[in-house]
Amino acid sequence: MPVHDIQVTNRLKTARGHLDGVLRMVADDAYCPDIMKQLAAVQGLLEATSRVVFRNHLETCVAEAMRQGRTEEIVDELMETLKYDRRVLRPTPADPAEGSPDEH
Repeated sequence: MPVHDIQVTNRLKTARGHLDGVLRMVADDAYCPDIMKQLAAVQGLLEATSRVVFRNHLETCVAEAMRQGRTEEIVDELMETLKYDRRVLRPTPADPAEGSPDEH
């Protein structure tokens, strides 16, 4: 299994385990704000995983399509895909390309 696949699989398993914990919280009638915080954490894990998948797609599939002269086709595909998950483009605190908040 390629390293990328292992990383994505591990991230998804972590999210699944976390979600199982949230389900237990619901079953145990935990305090709603605590459940909401844990749901936000699961969403964050999934969003981060989506960014990893997206980056890999850009580095592999998109790059190859462009080398083959299929730029318009791959850009159209990306635009269609981003309709479903715009959060994938949201910068993360660890993204060095964004700089510090003081710079904006």
